[in-house]
Amino acid sequence: MNEFLPISIEDARARGWDELDFIIVSGDAYVDHPSFGTAIIGRVLESRGYRVGILAQPDWRSEEAFKALGRPKYAFLVGTGNIDSMVSHYTAAKKRRSQDSYSPGGKAGLRPDRALITYCNMIRKVYKDVAIVAGGIEASLRRFAHYDYWDDKVRSSVLLDSGADIIVYGMAEKQIVEVAEALASGIEAKYINYMAGTVCKISDIGYLSGECIEVPSYEQVCESHEKYAQAFKLQYDNQDPIRGKVLVQKHGSTYVVQNTPAMPLSREELDEVYRLPFARTYHPSYEKMGGVPAIAEVKFSILSERGCFGSCSFCAIGFHQGRIVQSRSHESILEEAELMAGDKDFKGYIHDVGGATANFREPSCKKQLRVGTCKNMQCLYPKPCKNITVDHSDYLSLLRKLRAVKGVKKVFIRSGIRYDYLMADKDRKGILKEICSHHVSGQLKVAPEHISQNVLKRMRKPGGDIFKKFVDEYEKVNKELGKNQYMVPYLMSSHPGATLSDAIELAVYLHDSGLYPEQVQDFYPTPGTLSTAMYHTGIDPMTMEKVYVAKSYEEKAMQRALLQYRNPRNHNIVVKALKTAGRFDLIGYGRECLVRPLREEAGDSKQGERKSKTGKSGDVNSRTKGKNDKARKRRR
Repeated sequence: MNEFLPISIEDARARGWDELDFIIVSGDAYVDHPSFGTAIIGRVLESRGYRVGILAQPDWRSEEAFKALGRPKYAFLVGTGNIDSMVSHYTAAKKRRSQDSYSPGGKAGLRPDRALITYCNMIRKVYKDVAIVAGGIEASLRRFAHYDYWDDKVRSSVLLDSGADIIVYGMAEKQIVEVAEALASGIEAKYINYMAGTVCKISDIGYLSGECIEVPSYEQVCESHEKYAQAFKLQYDNQDPIRGKVLVQKHGSTYVVQNTPAMPLSREELDEVYRLPFARTYHPSYEKMGGVPAIAEVKFSILSERGCFGSCSFCAIGFHQGRIVQSRSHESILEEAELMAGDKDFKGYIHDVGGATANFREPSCKKQLRVGTCKNMQCLYPKPCKNITVDHSDYLSLLRKLRAVKGVKKVFIRSGIRYDYLMADKDRKGILKEICSHHVSGQLKVAPEHISQNVLKRMRKPGGDIFKKFVDEYEKVNKELGKNQYMVPYLMSSHPGATLSDAIELAVYLHDSGLYPEQVQDFYPTPGTLSTAMYHTGIDPMTMEKVYVAKSYEEKAMQRALLQYRNPRNHNIVVKALKTAGRFDLIGYGRECLVRPLREEAGDSKQGERKSKTGKSGDVNSRTKGKNDKARKRRR
């Protein structure tokens, strides 16, 4: 096994080090695997000759905990782990989670709320003038003034709240090396204000004149939903490394400056990162605590690409990883598969080969690396762009090679297929046939999210018709193969734009199609997404149109329950939702009904049935049939 990075002074001294150049503070337990940002940043810096230590989940209430590795020569690098600390701690209903899969034994409570701010403030308290570089998902998505769902208010840039000197946003391998080189050359952190992929704070923007775009200030976005929407649109439009501009947002007398995004890694650079000497598991000190549960999902999975040109409104990948897809070479991926096959715990199954979207391997069109992504157009919404390159041949070739690796029995795809991209391929039947033959473990996971066009247009997802066609194709292919395989749809309730009627439309579709979702996600407003901007403002920043937003607990509960109307626990609330929407035609005993009446109402209904059999109310059945016929027509 490869050697872990030091987590104690004793570890550092064993390497002959009396001082560390950089100390990475993380809200996650230390897992030395390329699926964990802490491990990647640590290994990248180590490969450049820097002495790096890991301070994982320090006790934020203790100054001594932050002195455990001493004062670094150059800087503390602070992140909160693979997930935003607030998302890690709370459900969409703001209820405290009982487990944390990124902590030893799955124990909750080993990191604070708003961990980035807490960690940085404690470091500043202990070491007054040390350089602090913030990074990771929490810093990246909160780099501007942003709506905070948990406080239900707009908070200022986390750069200011944390007291860090600089933020490296995005995936950050390039910029962290540049920042390290600048610090090592003697440049003070406060003067590192020029690098792509970083955010800094300054008091005078005179030197940026003519080279930047000033977005509405923190004070303005706090006071006005329209200004917030405008600010978000400017941020959204400038996340491209080629055509993006420097953005400036004033906070009082201080300016927060986002330099242009860093260029994505080339294939060779990405391969270099994944060839670094990761131990590929959690630190052995966690063994007695039950290990770190998060490793189970990724230990035998392979990340083959980054970035996503899908641009779904509710997803922050475009804001963090970017829209330009980057992928690893077949050789790099096969090397990782061979490493897996040699692991004593490997049972022959590669759980996943993918990333943000499994079947994306290249930028959506050839011009993206030359002129950048389109500013006012999406690659797949409302339909695939005429310039998009739709080609699954490289991905299928990779899967075939992986199936041939000695010791590999099966290669699954669990990170999700972008079905509209697949359906745009002329050979979609052949692709589906190969995927269903070799890469589905009885269930294929896809994410239509919704079926109502009213909701999908706010999600920036394709129309429901394309999903219905995909379901038909999938069923036909499995029938031809003689396989009894199912589809598991991921669905979202209460997304901005979604009304009770939209939820009912989706429930009716699920009823008629025979699909039943195992998981339904109530929309979770997290920083950095277009959907969160809509949730907060009631405005679509792309069009400045007003958007309906379900915010009451009762309506959100009704929308969620409708998508799992078969669950007996949801019966009463589904009946209430249908009555609220005036859809009495969906309550009853007929095949077209979603649920039966409430128990106290059922007696009246059955009494009516008995009367009809005795002839006392002979026209009841015909009247009911007529109403049901009309209901079917309305539903169609």
